[in-house]
Amino acid sequence: MAYATQTPGFSETAEFVTEQNSICSRYMHESSAFGIEGLLREEFSNVWEECRVADWDGYDALPVTRDTLRNAYTFLESLPLGFRRPSIGAEPDGQMTIEWHQSRRRTLSVSISPDGELHYAALLGVGRTCGTEPFFGEIPKNILDLVRKVYS
Repeated sequence: MAYATQTPGFSETAEFVTEQNSICSRYMHESSAFGIEGLLREEFSNVWEECRVADWDGYDALPVTRDTLRNAYTFLESLPLGFRRPSIGAEPDGQMTIEWHQSRRRTLSVSISPDGELHYAALLGVGRTCGTEPFFGEIPKNILDLVRKVYS
């Protein structure tokens, strides 16, 4: 099944609709019922505070950069409203990681790089899948589908 890619229009009306949609989305993400705010924001801030300096793990880990932080936050804001809450972490290579975990054999990890690449790996029962996708502010459909499969 092919999916159409949405592109924003260039008219004044399209720009207005895009801006209003962004405002509504930010408002909804601030709610504890639908959004990424609250505990997730605290977890995000804790990871940044702990991992923004070199050698944060005592084993020469690279720092998480502002570009990585911005990409990770945009990724979280791009999650559909009401989507399952992930856990947030950092990796020794300076990337941030967003994870969904149901059990030892049902888990997905997405690493977010400073240059906007999403590296993912999933265990789904006996099956495994991994890959890399570019991130342009919208989460690729195959990654959202993997999250759903973790919990199915």
